Amino acid sequence: MSTHVLIELLRGQGAHVDPLACIEDLPWDLAGRRVAGFPHSIADLVFHMNYWMDYELCRIRGQKPGYPDHNSESFPAQPLQLEVAAWEKLQKRFAGLLSAFAVLANSPEALQRQIVSVHEGDRKVAGTLQAVITQIVAHNSYHTGQIALLRRVLNAWPPPAGGDTW
Repeated sequence: MSTHVLIELLRGQGAHVDPLACIEDLPWDLAGRRVAGFPHSIADLVFHMNYWMDYELCRIRGQKPGYPDHNSESFPAQPLQLEVAAWEKLQKRFAGLLSAFAVLANSPEALQRQIVSVHEGDRKVAGTLQAVITQIVAHNSYHTGQIALLRRVLNAWPPPAGGDTW
């Protein structure tokens, strides 16, 4: 996969909606609202995506972040008490992490570099920088789809930047 394709997928080109566009216009009260039958708010999903992008960036930088015992640990322990400032902080962190991955993806010579595994879960998947970025793309795509669905339920779809409505 080319660096150009990786960067496009990080920012939702082609078959993917832009994950940042899915949240940047969303008011804090909708971002924190829970929908019956779904365990997480949009803000919870952004928190979760931030968690895993931060985890992987730490690994890429040679650090050894702690791996959670259970996936639930990568979501807020309690429902987020969301206010404007807290939502803006989550959004800003999300944008910054996406940008950091785009910078990494834009370095073709580095994409084949092996990333050290710090947990058994890391050893189950390919360990190159390109593989880690590809996993982040897939993970974010999955949760961005959930965000799009929640926005539809909340009558807040599509975002101004666009999104399929059929």
